[in-house]
Amino acid sequence: MEQLIIFAVLLSLGYLFGRRAEKKHYQSIIAREKQLISLPTTSSKKVGHDKHEIDHCQLVNGSMVVSVDYFKRILAKLRNFLGGNVQSYETLIDRARREAVLRMKESCPEADMVVNLRLETSSITKGRKNQIGSVEVLAYGTAVYFCK
Repeated sequence: MEQLIIFAVLLSLGYLFGRRAEKKHYQSIIAREKQLISLPTTSSKKVGHDKHEIDHCQLVNGSMVVSVDYFKRILAKLRNFLGGNVQSYETLIDRARREAVLRMKESCPEADMVVNLRLETSSITKGRKNQIGSVEVLAYGTAVYFCK
């Protein structure tokens, strides 16, 4: 019985601290997205600005590796058993994608726009049975600089 109580306490602490860290990260993402809103980013391959002459272009990227915690893994296993959306992983991937795009934009603050944005997602296995330990998201594109 004592082991069950310890497990429940540790699980509750993991949930509380994990939610707090996730909320703090989302606040950081939202604030940085507001700062970088003036740098347009598109998945289109075309610049679309015929009136501006392009000075130069540069390949830019940003990546984010986020670990899958035990609480999310337990929730995912329950959801797989019951069926439906695995919301605990959806928020993890959402944060990783948005963070990767932000890091990419932060790598080219003087650019006028970023075109041909692409996102790559991969899992990093850890432990036995090829369990997912971490998820990496890579955002890359072409930073376009117009002549001034």
